[in-house]
This record gives sequence, C-alpha cells and structure tokens, in this order.
Amino acid sequence: MKARRLIVICVLAVCAVLMTVFCVKSVTTPIKFENTRAEREVAVIKHLVDLRTAEVEFHHQNGRFTANYDSLLLFLRTAPKKEVLKEGSLTDKQLEAGLTEPKAIKILDEAKKKALKKNSFDTPDALYAYIWENDADVIKNGLAGFRRDTIESNMLQSLYKGEYDEKSIAAITEIPYSEGKLFEIEVNNDYKTSQGIRVPLFEARAPFESYLGDLNKQELVNLIDREQKLEHYPGLKVGDILSPNNNAGNWE
Repeated sequence: MKARRLIVICVLAVCAVLMTVFCVKSVTTPIKFENTRAEREVAVIKHLVDLRTAEVEFHHQNGRFTANYDSLLLFLRTAPKKEVLKEGSLTDKQLEAGLTEPKAIKILDEAKKKALKKNSFDTPDALYAYIWENDADVIKNGLAGFRRDTIESNMLQSLYKGEYDEKSIAAITEIPYSEGKLFEIEVNNDYKTSQGIRVPLFEARAPFESYLGDLNKQELVNLIDREQKLEHYPGLKVGDILSPNNNAGNWE
C-alpha cells in the first residue's frame, strides 16, 4: 500500500514538474522569439536603409530605379557623386523681382566664362572674387557673395561616410541572419499618377521567413498569420511598386 502511495506521489510530482516546465515555456518562448526578432530587425532595417540610399541615388542620376544588383553595385563602385556647394542665398526682394536660383546660376556661369577669356585664375575663390567685383550683370543683380559649384566626390564615401568599400558594399544586398539570401527587389519605372505624371517606384523586401526561419516555427507561423490578417506585408520592406510612399519603410 505504501509502495503504491509512493508511486502515485512520484507520478504526481513528475506531472507537476512537467506542467511547470510547459507553463514556463509557454511564457518564455514568445518572449524569447520577440526579443530575438527585435534584435535581428535592427540589422535588417539597417541594410534596407542603406539599400534605399543606393536606389535613390541611382534614380537621381539615371531617372529610374534598378532591380539588377550587378548594375546597382557597379554604379556605387564607379560613378561619381555630384554635389552642389552653396554659398549665399537670394533675398525676398530678389525673388520678388523675378530672380530665381536657375537664373542666378546662369548669370554666374556667363560671368565666369567672360572672366576666363580675359584672365587666368589660380583658384575658384579667385575667380569668384573677380566676378563679384567686376562683372556688371553680377553686380546689377546683387549676386556678390552668391556661389554655386558642382563637385564630384567618391560615391561610397559620400553616401556611407566610409562604412563600406568597393568589396564590402555588396553586403547591403544581403538579408542579415538569412544565410546569404538577397533582398527581394522590384521596380516600376512606368508608374503614372492620376495627373499623368511619371513617378518611378521601387520596393525591397525581407520576408520574416528569411531572417527568422531558424527560430520557433509556431511563433513564426503565428507572426505571419497575424500580419496577413491585418493586411500587412509579413516582413520588412521599403518603398512600394503600387503606390508612391516616398520610399518609406513599413516600420517607420
């Protein structure tokens, strides 16, 4: 009798331990999943933002987006970054008189051409100092101190401040924690607004399965199902090929 009672007590004790383990696991598993998801998404978002930066610059220089990673990476490695150095600004009075930024730049360009035909200058500063003081059109329009210069710099350095070099830049196309999977990318360069204005669009995506696939399968299924019911993309993405959204990320 005592032996039976001891067996029952042992069985109940084991069941109690198992129930405790199951209860703890049911609580800790979702927490662990969400913590790991949050940690990984920091890295995924960083790559998506860097990829967006590259696509926006490609569009700026070419008038379109590209879904070809070879073309995008070649552009980043070889194309110069054109930037405008600005000094001075137009006053309200000048703007009211009809002087615009393009008109002011045209006046300066003409003045520089005339000056260079007459003289040689050691530096751009010397050239500007000369036309500010001597060119009649520049003086007449009050453009002394107004300067606009287009310069070319290294693309990778300008966009990413030395974070990437020609070899490591390929990392922006890869989804972190995905064992080398690439971001899914699509472009729609022929999208037109209701007013008939052409607005090229792009979209880069990282589905949950790509960077969370090695975690708890049930939690992953629950996450995907939850996002789909809300009609959200089940993952992280920037841009939208169906509607302009200023290339925003779905986490922003």
